Amino acid sequence: MSDSYTATVSHLSALAAQGRFGRLLRGIEKEGLRVDARGRIADTPHPRALGSKLTHPYITTDYSEALLEYITPVYCRPSDAMAFLADLHRFSYRHLGEELIWPASMPSRLDGNDSVTIADYGSSNVGTMKHVYRKGLDVRYGRIMQSIAGIHYNVSLPNELWEVLREQDGAENTSMNDYRSSRYFGLIRNFRRHSWLLLYLFGASPALDRSFLPDGRIPDKLQAHGHNTLVSPHATSLRMSDLGYQNKVQAQLKICFNSLSNYVGTLRHAISTPWPAYAALGVQENGDWQQLNANILQIENEYYSDIRPKRVTRHNETPSQALEARGVEYIEVRCLDLDPSLALGIDESRLHFLDTFLMWCLLSESPWIPDEECDRLDDNRQRVVERGRDPELRLEHGGRLRSVADWGGEICREMEQVAELLDQLEEGSPHRDALAAQVPSLSDPALTPSGKLLNRLEESGEEFVDVILALAREQAARLRAEPMDPAREALFDQLVETSHQQQGDIEAADVEDFDAFLSHYFDSAREPRAAVAASRGEAS
Repeated sequence: MSDSYTATVSHLSALAAQGRFGRLLRGIEKEGLRVDARGRIADTPHPRALGSKLTHPYITTDYSEALLEYITPVYCRPSDAMAFLADLHRFSYRHLGEELIWPASMPSRLDGNDSVTIADYGSSNVGTMKHVYRKGLDVRYGRIMQSIAGIHYNVSLPNELWEVLREQDGAENTSMNDYRSSRYFGLIRNFRRHSWLLLYLFGASPALDRSFLPDGRIPDKLQAHGHNTLVSPHATSLRMSDLGYQNKVQAQLKICFNSLSNYVGTLRHAISTPWPAYAALGVQENGDWQQLNANILQIENEYYSDIRPKRVTRHNETPSQALEARGVEYIEVRCLDLDPSLALGIDESRLHFLDTFLMWCLLSESPWIPDEECDRLDDNRQRVVERGRDPELRLEHGGRLRSVADWGGEICREMEQVAELLDQLEEGSPHRDALAAQVPSLSDPALTPSGKLLNRLEESGEEFVDVILALAREQAARLRAEPMDPAREALFDQLVETSHQQQGDIEAADVEDFDAFLSHYFDSAREPRAAVAASRGEAS
């Protein structure tokens, strides 16, 4: 624990006691497959009674028609975000009939690639682009990978805190946008160094159904369990392993988040650089679009990572252009599995732990990551997702090998100061309690979500699909019976028709064909947005 870290936390604690900075802000994005009563991926369209998936602000789909995605507003209290997320589930269950929301990250029973139906967003150019982008993911990686679900956690720090930190760093001559971006990238680098801890503590996907591997080839890391289940005995998160959202082509990008300009430049290069293997797949076939282009990334969203810097985009602006023009606004944590034992996939205590971890990443020293360290971080991460609960596992840290319990315990002890700092803004001690709740899992892997799920499978002999289906039924019965907040229920009812009307308006307003629309989009996407702003006399 460095002296500068201790001094910073001490200084902030004194200011917190005076009420001089506010709470963190957060929003949750949660995915979940719709499945039928037998536990098979649903082949029905996205229910009209849930609104337009193109324009609804809170209920949409990710890759497929069956992959629901819930998006909460931004809240300063975790309990408020969780309450909104719960009502999104309750509202959905009013309109799902006998269908269920699958509570695990690894999918329900599939029937080959075509059983994962690509989402249809309507006839507008924007909707068509979203659909073609997903067709491109299919030809590049297959649809089955896109059936995996998870949670994204979006967090920003209060403006009052940024003012305090900039003053403490003597950086008053640096613009707030530049200062904030620099510190956010420091947070991200420390997250990259230590995200293995989240994968160990919250990974919940050590098993999958055989239908996830339709070619019948079983990797060495998996073992048979029952007739239809494959398990990895010490894995924490198969979702984050090479069976899930990984891409060898993207790995060559080597984004280790040392600066905003490097990050934006690398993404812009990726969306502008052709890749021969993707070109061989074809961009169009008989005039039918198969992918948006043959570049390393079709669009920036195709880049997979544990964490991303983000900013809300404006009209005709890509994510990297928004970052380039106005700096980082918040960060998106993307490595969280759904915990199938929890109806919402996550709980309030884990949000408090995440907040504490992210603040610790921000306030700790965070030097730039050279290429050789970037490779070591990837190795540590891979070891934990595949063997995190193996007591013999060792991670590389500062030229020596350390166990999960040893290194994780050290991190948690350092996090205690941040937890105390954050609890000054709360009634009680939710951050310290959340930290204390996770510490025992470091020395006892059976207490982790992945350990609990695997233990249940081993002790009962049940199949993965049967265990998760039973949990889905229990959770559905409870959510269907629970009352909703009346004001939110009225809002959701109103948004159904409003969102359908908005989609219709967008479709009616299109004046150019899709080919021209896409050409204009990519011409604009290649422009450095900061330079565009300057040419118009705007502040960047």
